[in-house]
Amino acid sequence: MSFIFSTERRRVTDRLSAAKWRALAACLEKKPGCFLYEVVRYGPETGLYLHPGYYRVCSPSLWQYFLVRKHVKAKCERTHPLMKLFGQTGRKLTLTALFVFLAVLMVACGSANNTGSPTTTTATNGKGCKKIGVLLPETATSARWDNNDRPLLQQLIPQDLSGATVDYSNAQGDADTQQSQAEADLTKGDCILVVAASDSVKAAAIVAKAKAAGVPVIAYDRLIQSSDLAYYVSFDNVKVGQIQGQYIADHYKDYVSAGHNNLVMINGSQTDNNAKLFNQGANSVLQPLIDAKTLTKVYDQFTPNWDNPTAQTEMEGALTTNSNNIQIAYVANDGMAGTVIAALKAQKLNGKVLVTGQDSTVAGIQAILEGDQSMTVEKNYALEAGGTAKLVAAISNGTDTSSLTNGATTATSTGAAIPSILETPVAIDKSNFQQVVTDNLMKVADICKNLPTTAKYLPSGYCG
Repeated sequence: MSFIFSTERRRVTDRLSAAKWRALAACLEKKPGCFLYEVVRYGPETGLYLHPGYYRVCSPSLWQYFLVRKHVKAKCERTHPLMKLFGQTGRKLTLTALFVFLAVLMVACGSANNTGSPTTTTATNGKGCKKIGVLLPETATSARWDNNDRPLLQQLIPQDLSGATVDYSNAQGDADTQQSQAEADLTKGDCILVVAASDSVKAAAIVAKAKAAGVPVIAYDRLIQSSDLAYYVSFDNVKVGQIQGQYIADHYKDYVSAGHNNLVMINGSQTDNNAKLFNQGANSVLQPLIDAKTLTKVYDQFTPNWDNPTAQTEMEGALTTNSNNIQIAYVANDGMAGTVIAALKAQKLNGKVLVTGQDSTVAGIQAILEGDQSMTVEKNYALEAGGTAKLVAAISNGTDTSSLTNGATTATSTGAAIPSILETPVAIDKSNFQQVVTDNLMKVADICKNLPTTAKYLPSGYCG
């Protein structure tokens, strides 16, 4: 990664995640360092800002080498989770002054071979651990991570493990950012990590670094492809796909007719192991219908990063290619279902195509009540977070975890059997949508907010 010091524009161009800015600001403000620098810098698009003033540059491993050119291009290798710095100065930064700054910085901040190492924690393999790192994957494609999982984990872990503190990070869909966040947690002394992987394969590096520090990793919701993984807490994700597929099998006759029996499949991200399991489960039900020519699969695509706009583009392409002759849309989650429905609305096909979803989001429930989405899958996050909290407490207390996992294991891609807690998902449609309120996933007011009173399947008087 690189950034540019410009003598003309007097600013630094760089992209930093919100978490990196937050960590950087904390480091600069609190830790002693090797150089003072005046920072007048606006933050990233998230709205986080570094306040103008003087800060100390901390960690001798922040910079490894610099290449000085016309506009002074500075490039660094990631050897520390904070990685990057800087903005514009309050007065004109001359090229000469910049050379002096870089020279002093390189001398003061140590050699390029210093890679740093995680702080040694007093807990060994999690026993006695009270500092828990929770790393979630994103917020852009599903509301669940920040609205449900984060508050539940922050509440339930200290509730089950007295004295525990939770360090929370969100990778915003970037696997490299998540690794940096994990490294930061290890440096701070977090001694159990709970990781919902942004990338199930790349996150194996997090597990490896944690293991080297004697820190167990619990894969949360998404399996990490590492044989060194300590535990896995999720739902039966093959079952999730089976529920979606079975709903199609039970209701396709309401949508198809002779010559009009086309199925599209818009799956999640291939870097998320769960997406593959959902697809596996759905196909276990749908393939016999496809083989029998009852349904004709005309489109089947995994969607990078579960990106909702990409899902809309995929659906638009499928509609165009098939002259709008689509009757069934298997869509892996509610976020993508929303944009698939947008593509259908543009062709006046919403409500005429069976659309599946998952996560039981507010938007998904509202789409069901409006008649645009057919079903979703409830995964009661309180069960998932609760199982994780109990597992964290058992690891810290050194007690047996077999009563929590009940002998269940999940195989990684290399065949390693990871002890697992697997909760049961539930199908939700217009007939039982109120279960999401009963299970405290949302309130009636959440469902009714901005929902037209004319919504097709909204019970009379439900929204007052």
